[in-house]
Amino acid sequence: MNAVLWGKCKTFMRKPGGFIITSLICIVFAYLVGISSFTKVEVPIYTDRSEKATDIVKALNKSETYSFVPYSKEEVEEQLAEGKTDVGVSLNEGTYTIFRVAETSNILMVQNYLHTYYTNMLKEQALINGAANKEDAERVLASNKENPIIPVSNEQALTEEETSYSQSLQALFGFTLFFCIYTVSFTVIEILRDKQNGIWDRFILSSTSKAQIYFGHLLFSFLVGYVQIVMIFLLFRYGLNIDFNGQFYLVYVLIIPYLFSIVALTILLTGLVKTASQFNAVIPLVSVSFAMLGGAYWPIEIVTSKIMILLSKFIPITYGMELLKKGIIESASWIEILVPAGILCLMGTVMLGIGIQLIEKRHV
Repeated sequence: MNAVLWGKCKTFMRKPGGFIITSLICIVFAYLVGISSFTKVEVPIYTDRSEKATDIVKALNKSETYSFVPYSKEEVEEQLAEGKTDVGVSLNEGTYTIFRVAETSNILMVQNYLHTYYTNMLKEQALINGAANKEDAERVLASNKENPIIPVSNEQALTEEETSYSQSLQALFGFTLFFCIYTVSFTVIEILRDKQNGIWDRFILSSTSKAQIYFGHLLFSFLVGYVQIVMIFLLFRYGLNIDFNGQFYLVYVLIIPYLFSIVALTILLTGLVKTASQFNAVIPLVSVSFAMLGGAYWPIEIVTSKIMILLSKFIPITYGMELLKKGIIESASWIEILVPAGILCLMGTVMLGIGIQLIEKRHV
């Protein structure tokens, strides 16, 4: 087994082009699709320049989604007229006015954000003004913000950080799981090439058992896919400051069942085809259709077709995305995480057993 692994590593080091290309494409697609979550949305505003208005702008800019940039009234109107922005805001101490050129989802989100902030601010001012001792009331309100009496659990409501980063994590998880299929498949296909070139017969005649030969090939394919995912996630974590909701290292545990199922899937496909060219033709069809049905391109939650949802239950990407979302975005319990992980392990075991049997029976 060690000899098989060493030989595969040397071959990989001589020709790492496919690995590098798929990694770069994955990074580019994940970034472009999730770019709106990686950067704040700029909202031009103008105020009456009072101290209270300045404090309001500072408080609003604590958002992870929006950046409220002060301009003069004329500059805001000019940006709206020229179509450089679809929303402009006038802020003062007690009210706000939204200027818009069309009814867009961005305007509705800005309006909801401002409405929530001003509603809370006016309630706090009313409580302070109605208190016998205003200074004590301010201290109590400040203390309750830091240590709320009734904390909101993660199961009841998503935090602002989770909401603002859901799109970026959806894109990152989806395209990473999608492109790792290509990376794993282009290593597993070497089994088919070895059989065509007669190298597989030499392996069998050697002192290495078949179990060790298969395990060496599968372990190498798994490690290549794992290294690719590690590199991509590290880049987004430390290069683009995507914090994975504080569960960054957990992601490397969650991807293990998915990678196992993908290695098993490619073994199954290897057993179904006769030549490497057939394998190269089948892989794009399988990977793209799996990504579309499994929620890699878009959230599976928005799909309404019952047939599509039924088909997604038989696809590894569906449970890979569910596993990552539950563990990273929703911070679910281990019991909830074990359900998709168990399904992936079961699918992988079945596909691996069938695939190896087909490879053994098929004479190339």
